[in-house]
Amino acid sequence: MPTSGTSALPREGPTWESAPVARRGRRSEEPVTEAPLFTELSARRLGPVRRFFVRRPVVMDAIVMLCFTFVGLLEAAGARSMYPIDMLLGRDLAQRMELWGVSLVVVGTVTLVWRRRRPATVAVVMAAAGATALALSGGTAGFEMGLAFALYAVAASRPALVTWWTSALTVGAMLLAALLPLPRQVGVLSLGYGPIDSRAELEKYASTAAPQVWGLMVVALVLPALLCIAVGTSVRNRRLHVADLVDRANALARDRDQHAQLARAAERARIAREMHDVVAHSLTEMIALGDGAASSVRRDPALSRAALDELSTTGRAALADMRRLLGVLHEETPDADDAVVPFEPQPTAPDLAVLVDRFRAAGLPLRATGVGGDALPPDPTLQLAVVRIVEEALTNALQHAHGTLGVDLLVRRVPGAVEVEVVDQGPAVPVEGGQGTPRGLIGMNERAAVYGGTVEAGPHGNGWRVHARLPWDEGTT
Repeated sequence: MPTSGTSALPREGPTWESAPVARRGRRSEEPVTEAPLFTELSARRLGPVRRFFVRRPVVMDAIVMLCFTFVGLLEAAGARSMYPIDMLLGRDLAQRMELWGVSLVVVGTVTLVWRRRRPATVAVVMAAAGATALALSGGTAGFEMGLAFALYAVAASRPALVTWWTSALTVGAMLLAALLPLPRQVGVLSLGYGPIDSRAELEKYASTAAPQVWGLMVVALVLPALLCIAVGTSVRNRRLHVADLVDRANALARDRDQHAQLARAAERARIAREMHDVVAHSLTEMIALGDGAASSVRRDPALSRAALDELSTTGRAALADMRRLLGVLHEETPDADDAVVPFEPQPTAPDLAVLVDRFRAAGLPLRATGVGGDALPPDPTLQLAVVRIVEEALTNALQHAHGTLGVDLLVRRVPGAVEVEVVDQGPAVPVEGGQGTPRGLIGMNERAAVYGGTVEAGPHGNGWRVHARLPWDEGTT
């Protein structure tokens, strides 16, 4: 009897985003830790560098912070060396501008630590620090880059509406700060207007060149922000698509595992039903044969010896059936001596006559009709179902109708169906041991239900009647 099997999706080792799942191994009692069937890293073909950064996002965060810090300190501390700020604005003001720029760069660097966890909040803080840097130091101090990094995180992790509102508010705040006098004066120096020999001339140029300075600031702020928003939105869409693929793949894998579990459960139920048929029927026959041999040991030793021989034969057959059925519960191990279990054919239509003779030898006064080889269609599964139903019904009669005057068995083919009927005349002596269990009737119903058939069982006169009808299309014979 082949056991059901299943195939699983390819599995990879544990990833940075997968939680370990404890499962029990099939050959060992030690728990086995496995990763989920499918993860985001399984769905994305990444090179070694990208895989390194995906598994270690802290490294990427550190690189972002270092880039911002380098650019910010270069702008904040290097402005005095690039432009004549000390001469035009005064040494004290230039020092204060440099100090404010460096301090705000440090604040921005620390703020970027929370870029992944609270991206919108970080974007607002970066915009506020950038606007403050424009107002107090006259330059952006690298916050156009810091704000772009923050907006990328917003676009990569938040819906589009949140992204655009956040970008509009933050970029707009810095653009408004760029309209203040000090940013315009520093902007004139950066554009190379001149020659400028005094602060009065600087303020004059700052008034006339205000549109050019503000346009430069728009380009410096808006272009990096839009670029990072576009990249972040693309990353978010790809992540959502990959997450959907991962969910579908894991759902398919879970469904496949569930189907495998259901198949194993159905196989175990089938084996349990077969074991019930083998054990219950054989033991009932053996008990009846033993009782018959004991009662006739003095009156008719030859009959008693024949009953004992039949008892031994029935026991050996039951043991062979048990070994065959239990063999399907174990995996084959070629190196083991007893691993290979012979799988003998299941009972078919010709075995009905043998089955009837066995019950007659057990002392059941049985009158059988239609148990020849032509009584059933050639379908072996249907023949097995009929044999098992007959075996169960006769076992019930042997077990619960002790000393009955007769049992009638009828197996016949009618148009579109096969019918089985077993009728006993009731027990002649009291029955001990209760009413038994309904497993036998459940098994008969299950076998008949496979073919859309029915089983009726109930009192009939002084005895019991079992009638089974299994539909069968004559055109398939």
